[in-house]
Amino acid sequence: MTNTSKNSSSEQSKESRVLCDIYKGNKKEEMYLYVNKSDGLEKVPEALLSSFGELAQVTTLVLSKTRKLARADILKVLEELRDKGFYLQMPPPKYPTSDQPPSSINKYG
Repeated sequence: MTNTSKNSSSEQSKESRVLCDIYKGNKKEEMYLYVNKSDGLEKVPEALLSSFGELAQVTTLVLSKTRKLARADILKVLEELRDKGFYLQMPPPKYPTSDQPPSSINKYG
């Protein structure tokens, strides 16, 4: 393997991995803000930041296309981090959606 191919494969692996800080606020449960660690919160609109209330860092993760996330599509997260500088993970719906069978809506029904 030539030095050039080593460099390009090294550069590709760097590009496909993102060091990401994840924050939560005190205003809305289960709403999280993912930001590129190197950018911090500087690319997040002020209106969005204020909707969180007081921010607290939850964790730092290395994200890659092969990483699994519990409630977010990793490809969407990586795309929005690249394009917008942040990814907003909204809370799950509080009420069942209409595509669920009736037995899952009412455990007595």
